[in-house]
Amino acid sequence: METSIREGDPVDQVLPMRSLVLFGLQHVLVMAASPITAVFLVAQTLGFDAALTASVISATFLICGLGSILQSFGPGGFGAKLPFIMVPGGAPIAIFLAIATQTDIQTAVGAVLMTSVFYFVALPVFRRLLRYFPPIVVGTMLLLVAVNLVRIYGGTITGKPGAENFAAPLNVGLALATIALTVLFAWGFTGTLRRISVMLGLVAGTVLAAIFGQIDISNVADGPLIAVPQLFPFGMPKFDVIAALPLIVFSIISMAEATGQTIATAEIVGRRENAHGIVPRTIRGDAVASLLGGMLGTSLIITSGENVGIVRATNVKSRYVTAAAGVILVLIALLAPVSRLATALPGPVIGGTAVIVFAIIGVIGIDLLRRTDLREHGAMFTLAAGLSMGMLPILVPGIYSQFPQWSQMIIGNGLAAGTITAVLVNALFQHVRPVAEPTPQENH
Repeated sequence: METSIREGDPVDQVLPMRSLVLFGLQHVLVMAASPITAVFLVAQTLGFDAALTASVISATFLICGLGSILQSFGPGGFGAKLPFIMVPGGAPIAIFLAIATQTDIQTAVGAVLMTSVFYFVALPVFRRLLRYFPPIVVGTMLLLVAVNLVRIYGGTITGKPGAENFAAPLNVGLALATIALTVLFAWGFTGTLRRISVMLGLVAGTVLAAIFGQIDISNVADGPLIAVPQLFPFGMPKFDVIAALPLIVFSIISMAEATGQTIATAEIVGRRENAHGIVPRTIRGDAVASLLGGMLGTSLIITSGENVGIVRATNVKSRYVTAAAGVILVLIALLAPVSRLATALPGPVIGGTAVIVFAIIGVIGIDLLRRTDLREHGAMFTLAAGLSMGMLPILVPGIYSQFPQWSQMIIGNGLAAGTITAVLVNALFQHVRPVAEPTPQENH
């Protein structure tokens, strides 16, 4: 029996069950690359065997699902009550790996647990800084998020530079075809089909890949039917504050990123309350998911940037859709063959889908920026300085490679460097002895 739509904010609408499953599945298909890529990267770097890799994949999907449900419903102030999907962050995975290779995996897990607790400790201070994130700063941040994610996921299309198959025309062609098909579906369809155009593009791209023999599902039926994640799969964690510092520092950047995503999503879905007031709930949800994830062997689990693009592209605003996606992710986590099938999705097709979704995040940033008068001196230099510091490490990798290691954590991270710069320059113009624009009379 289908549930009727409730009155009120679009974000609180309860869609029919069929729509919840369909739209929820679209979110899952778009975000599936993140947990799979993250776990495979860790497993290959640290030499996990097949059983341990499967366990960590299952744990990652499980926490992403539970975290998405938490963010969607927001019980007790834990979660934003917004349509959020949670994923392992790219930067946290890199830091997690750095800690694990420099010390050991138990110390890396301890760093995740300490960072999760640090979220709660730092949140009261961070709340007082939210006034320094006006639209000019959030818009700059979203532009940098889009550029950074497109660069990262472009690698799933081309493969690693120097590899034999790097930028193979077939792989690039599959990615471009997936993007083109997604646009065509969005243009040619109406109603529900238009709203799932991203998923249809991914499915059509996968069919194309299958036609060209680029999918291998031979191992899907191998192994157990049920996957149960292990508690502390690497043994008991070790707590080393010095080793954990890079991840703790990143958590501050993560809170800033969560601020931008929350404000953007709240505006897209028409949430009728102060978006800045929702930010602490988002961060608490990130902290709880990361804490649980650390216990099961994952890195930080945080709100997803690509999710903002999906909500904007599909115009499906209900948080019950992302809750349904969370349930699907939990089922994927527990059903081992489904997890193995998810890993069979072709990288170029996932990359093509991700690129267009991430580009939409940039469009959201542009929409925020156009509401600011960029002819005004302070706004112009805030955007220019933020983009300068943010784009340099993104577009010129290794530019700060000769700088001290501790400084690379901030200035070498384009999102961190650009956001911090935008906050500081905007505060300089708006809060530290702001200089008034000259009037026409003063110019004569």
